[in-house]
Amino acid sequence: MDDRCGSAPVAGDRDWCRNASGDHDRSAAARDDPSQGTSEVPLSSSTVEENTAARDIYKEKYSDIKRYVDILSSDGVTQGLIGPRETPRLWQRHIFNSAAVAQLIPEGLRVADVGSGAGLPGIPVALLRPDVQITLIEPLARRCQFLTTVVDELHLDDQVTVIRSRAEDLHMSFDVVTARAVANLTKLLAWTAPLFLPSGELLALKGESVDKEIAKADKELRKRRLDAEVLIVRAAADADPTRVVRVRHA
Repeated sequence: MDDRCGSAPVAGDRDWCRNASGDHDRSAAARDDPSQGTSEVPLSSSTVEENTAARDIYKEKYSDIKRYVDILSSDGVTQGLIGPRETPRLWQRHIFNSAAVAQLIPEGLRVADVGSGAGLPGIPVALLRPDVQITLIEPLARRCQFLTTVVDELHLDDQVTVIRSRAEDLHMSFDVVTARAVANLTKLLAWTAPLFLPSGELLALKGESVDKEIAKADKELRKRRLDAEVLIVRAAADADPTRVVRVRHA
């Protein structure tokens, strides 16, 4: 099997699809999953097919996002990327939660989704925003291969690139960096700041403890002369809120 995880090499990187040591502390990050604190009433796939909000959000791309949800609920579960208990609520807690960040990204920019995992929020954003170029950055081989398969199946090859690497090892520059359930804000800034500074921004999807995270990251923010603000956004009027920390140069 071809272990290549992207369509172009990383400039200045010795081995742009190299093995990576470990993950970005996803087990710890899961304790502050941005989907936590949302509605406990699940939306099943069959219900959402009739749901006006889902169709309104994705319009002509609804069949593509529905296919992605089907992949998550099958291969995503068997490969350990999605917990079995999450399948009935993939739309509300994962797809809508991820899609909400798309409205914060200006037109035509280059976006990096770090620690992309199963492709959240990168894939939902890509389907909503064909005007942006998205790079999915993921250190683990099996996740990288999963993402490559998803990109191929959804015909996103011209818009989305998958790179196997840790964020802190990558020598590239982006206008926007997104992250969801990757690490606490202090670690996330240390790993991603070189990717979006000096003129870009970080959009980190967070949970209810976001204010505490920002307080704990105060030293890192001041050291790098960064400002952090919390934005509450929704993919649709009847979708649960998504908390996003936007970090920019002060």
